[in-house]
Amino acid sequence: MRKALVFTMIILTCTRVVAQQQSFDVVSYTAPQGWQQQRTEGGVQLSVSDKQSGAYAVAVIVKAKDADADPKSNFDIEWAKLVKGTVQVNEAPAMLSPEKEKGWEIISGTAHYTDGGQKGLVTLMTATGGGKMASVVLMTNTDRYQDELLAFLHSLGLSDIPQNGAAVNEQGSNGASIAGLWVRYTIETSGYANGFPQPSGGYFRKEYAFYDDGTYLFRMKNWAVYVKEIQYVYESGTWRLNGNQLTITPREGNGGWWAKAKSGKTSGWGGLAQSGSWKLEPVTYTIDLHYYSGSNETHLVLQSPSPTEREGKLEDNKETYSPRAIGHSLIDNPPGIRTGFEGKGMR
Repeated sequence: MRKALVFTMIILTCTRVVAQQQSFDVVSYTAPQGWQQQRTEGGVQLSVSDKQSGAYAVAVIVKAKDADADPKSNFDIEWAKLVKGTVQVNEAPAMLSPEKEKGWEIISGTAHYTDGGQKGLVTLMTATGGGKMASVVLMTNTDRYQDELLAFLHSLGLSDIPQNGAAVNEQGSNGASIAGLWVRYTIETSGYANGFPQPSGGYFRKEYAFYDDGTYLFRMKNWAVYVKEIQYVYESGTWRLNGNQLTITPREGNGGWWAKAKSGKTSGWGGLAQSGSWKLEPVTYTIDLHYYSGSNETHLVLQSPSPTEREGKLEDNKETYSPRAIGHSLIDNPPGIRTGFEGKGMR
């Protein structure tokens, strides 16, 4: 899939950037650094823009769907729907020769478009195989983001197609992978004024980072104004998703209480005040990927059969986490603590 497209506007050599590989449905990819990422049940959108100049670039990965037509016909169907249904295209796409990868036949084409007063270049790639079709769309109105787009293309990969036609991937029951960073960040409040909660300046943060290699990192940091010390915990191990059943198996973990920074800043650390004990607790959660139209985000809902060390006591033993790009965690490690995941985009 990565070889199936060449930008007609420029030929250049890209240096591969080491970044976290992610996956959605049958497509694996590396998100360009600094781009916004939005996941829904039907696809993933990655985008970047400059409000001052109006320059933008967008990459969309569309969830594979049933497709009985031949590869070229599938491409034509998607071109009419995903491209011409979005922007104005007055020319036939410039097609590249079909390629094959892991049983998929890949068709790609590029054309110029107009969108109001904007002009740009759009590319569609479709992969057909095993009675399924996956699609990737790229759109940009500038050459400013060429390096990032080409690096993204170079990172694209596809799952194998077994003889029964089902794509292999670690997926939930709705076909979406949970690989990535999921966070639950809340602020501390101190009463109400005019019916609104008043932030105190403190916060409570916890997060799961699920990696495609089957490992995970859980971290928790609580900085409360009315508590003398900072609580911090980390835990790592392996995860496996089977339908809507997520099994987490810890291998190591540590935590404790640290003094607050003398400066009073919530981002600082003092010395270790007290070591804590942390129970390594294998748990199988029932998960749900719930889409919220207001925020245009898909959140991960974890429900355990009983209270857990990580989530604590909750109503219905259920907790919701929102998506966040790996590398944009708001939790930092205390001095001297290393989780072993520092090379995976976690600070």
